[in-house]
Amino acid sequence: MAELAELDDPKIREVNERHGDDHGVNLSKLRALAKRLKTQQELASRLWATKDTAARLLAMLICRPKAFKRDELDVMVREARTPKVHDWLVNYVVKKSPHSEELRLAWSADPDPVVASAGWALTTERVTKKPEGLDLAGLLDVIEAQMKDAPDRLQWAMNNCLAQIGIDHAEHRARAIDIGERLEVLKDYPTSPGCTSPFAPIWINEMVRRQHDETATPSGSRR
Repeated sequence: MAELAELDDPKIREVNERHGDDHGVNLSKLRALAKRLKTQQELASRLWATKDTAARLLAMLICRPKAFKRDELDVMVREARTPKVHDWLVNYVVKKSPHSEELRLAWSADPDPVVASAGWALTTERVTKKPEGLDLAGLLDVIEAQMKDAPDRLQWAMNNCLAQIGIDHAEHRARAIDIGERLEVLKDYPTSPGCTSPFAPIWINEMVRRQHDETATPSGSRR
């Protein structure tokens, strides 16, 4: 904890606070600390218990994701209120857990929109990596009905799922683009030069274009 306190930079904290995070640690330095500590599940649990954001981020870098019980992860996701902790918990821990599918189903329908967003993030992972058994048309129905009025973090997670369905599943692409165009979610989101807009129709078309370009470019050729 003393080392983490030394790594705290007021300028970084100021930038992070604009995005709802409350830590000032340079993440490259945090990762270097985690690399030195290596995997330590007991220490990870103690760091999480401090409720300090930087400590919880470090905990997720040194934990053993498969060591957490289902109910532990459920409590953790409900405690993870800052965006970075929530994002790392889902991506670095829950996605690697044997309980991920059970939690995906439970969380997606949770009345807490932050918890529900975790369920949608896990669904998006399945859309891309293991779509067998998913009702993609049904997911589009839910997105079409609920995304427009969803709270910010849940709306963002649903939008990611909408885009990924359109990108990865050609048979649903036209409908995914149509839903995005009609709902106009994130249509005016400020996007930096060189970055792709999160507005689903633009995102889907751009990623599909890139995939086609990669497929059309012979291996080993100059681009």
